Amino acid sequence: MCGRFSLTADARAVMEEFSVTGLGWLPPRYNIAPTQPVLVIRAGRHGREAVLMRWGLIPRWAKDPSRLPLLFNARAETLAEKPAFRGALRHRRVVLPASGFYEWRRSADGKRRDPYYIRPRGGGLLALAGLAEDYADDKGNEIDTVTIVTTPANATLAPIHDRMPAILSRDAVAGWIGGDLGGAALPVGLLAPAPADLLEAIPVGPRVNRAAADDAGLQERVERAEPAAGSEAPADATPPAGPSGDPQLDLF
Repeated sequence: MCGRFSLTADARAVMEEFSVTGLGWLPPRYNIAPTQPVLVIRAGRHGREAVLMRWGLIPRWAKDPSRLPLLFNARAETLAEKPAFRGALRHRRVVLPASGFYEWRRSADGKRRDPYYIRPRGGGLLALAGLAEDYADDKGNEIDTVTIVTTPANATLAPIHDRMPAILSRDAVAGWIGGDLGGAALPVGLLAPAPADLLEAIPVGPRVNRAAADDAGLQERVERAEPAAGSEAPADATPPAGPSGDPQLDLF
């Protein structure tokens, strides 16, 4: 799963990596949580464009979004089956730029959840696969919403959590964003666990549990016993509640 992530790169780096223009000042964000606005790259009429969307997808058919779970993640294995994601998978695939993301591992005694900051070993940006939906309520208010697609964890993440965001290679980004596929095959083959050597996991302190905390100190390494290589994370290693109070669980 992916319940928190960061985007600390400046606007120029994002524009160069994702071939978009028009980004002004981009403030560093160290602890992005569900329900907050996030930067999204999508296909536009004249090429790629960068826009802000609410993290937490609301299906177009929803009558009362308050009665739905917070759809901030979508499992890659079942995207084509779920009513909440089928339309977005075919017509509204997007990418979320990220400098890294956080995952939590439940301690052996079950009394705490230890956070880790997951980042590219060589630095740079990650391209997280996402699905977008534009939602309008019965009063005509419109909002663009997005969810992050997840896959099974790779060898680096498996000792910490059993899920991870779907990370696209630079070549795969074009195939994922694309346009309306019509009758063409869906590009779900691009959604595979990232290579094990792409990422490194940094143990960090518990301040990241608070969605209101947002500074570089959240990503500083702390010392603690690490899980053995080849071990698997407990199935219930979920992060704390987000700013809306919803548990950040694997949904849909």
